[in-house]
Amino acid sequence: MKFGVVSEAEILEGKTTDVYFLRTEEVLRAKGVNPKVVAEVSTTKGGWAVLAGLEDVAHLLEGKKVDVYAMPEGTIFFPYEPVLQIEGPYLEFARYETPLLGFLCHESGIATKAARIKRLAGDVPVVSFGTRRQHPAIAAMIERCAYLGGMDGVSCVAGAERIGIKATGTMPHSLIICFGEGRQEDAWKAFDEVIAPDVPRICLCDTYCDEKKESIAAAEALGDSLYAVRLDTPTTRRGDFRRIIEEVRWELDIRGYKNVGIFVSGGIDEAEVLALRDIVSGFGVGTSVANARCIDFALDIVECEGKPAAKRGKRGGKKQVYRSKGAIEEGKDVITLAGEEAQALDGDMEPLLKPMIRGGEIVAEFSFEVEDARARVKAQLRRLNVND
Repeated sequence: MKFGVVSEAEILEGKTTDVYFLRTEEVLRAKGVNPKVVAEVSTTKGGWAVLAGLEDVAHLLEGKKVDVYAMPEGTIFFPYEPVLQIEGPYLEFARYETPLLGFLCHESGIATKAARIKRLAGDVPVVSFGTRRQHPAIAAMIERCAYLGGMDGVSCVAGAERIGIKATGTMPHSLIICFGEGRQEDAWKAFDEVIAPDVPRICLCDTYCDEKKESIAAAEALGDSLYAVRLDTPTTRRGDFRRIIEEVRWELDIRGYKNVGIFVSGGIDEAEVLALRDIVSGFGVGTSVANARCIDFALDIVECEGKPAAKRGKRGGKKQVYRSKGAIEEGKDVITLAGEEAQALDGDMEPLLKPMIRGGEIVAEFSFEVEDARARVKAQLRRLNVND
């Protein structure tokens, strides 16, 4: 192994576990203790979030003597709601708690951040630029979760191939620099001459000169073929970024280039999207999504041999979560004990936890398709009624 990554085989063997689970297994086996339990995954922190990582969890637990129920991939959930349940002999899955949480915490964090940014951007396209901020071994996972969360495109080739879409991107500063200072027009024209015509001509316009000067030069060099200019101005040189964009927009417009868009990147997060969405044509968002804060999930036993059992701070008993088909709001979902009819609930309430694995077999009806999950996120965001 040249790159310091853990192999798929090692994950499936449970070698990415915390050592105390192996010691727990040793004790339980020595004493002949292996109760049938129900364990639930939930978080007690944060506001709304998007669930992702279930396909990895399904492959992790496939073949084990367990039943697994989960909210569908791409479901918006809230604190204290169980998003996944495992039912079966504890030793069947004890050592897999660590990787299971790793899948859900990390992937849900990226999908959630992508959804929050896209929700703010509205109809303005947002492209994921962030795989360079993380280990390349997880590039495809990052792009899948960013796309699942609503991003309109991804820049990483391997990530795009895994999703089944074309990678999206513009040009780097290195292309401009390789042609030499003062030859920006040559670089832009070379791109236009060489690259396939179906790739939008978006010229990077902040390498050597003022953004306004380079944007005007790019428009004059490429004419009607120019789709947009990209401003990637470093924050240390940026000043008032909105004023810079407004100035570029003005100068392009008065020269007859109103059709040329302005694409911005570099340190873009929710605040920047909110501040700039009315004057730009697109966002490239990297670090804030790829390096998103993980969702702080925990896995807790809530039932042991058919009896409620939970540590302090957790509620015992296997549960179900019901949600109205109307607006999605924190505190509006109803959590009941599983098996109980949701009495006194409105007739439009539906259960969120669905069978994902039965007897170790993945349930065919449980979809892990990224397009299905992405559509679910988009539909739920339209119903989401929260004040962020």
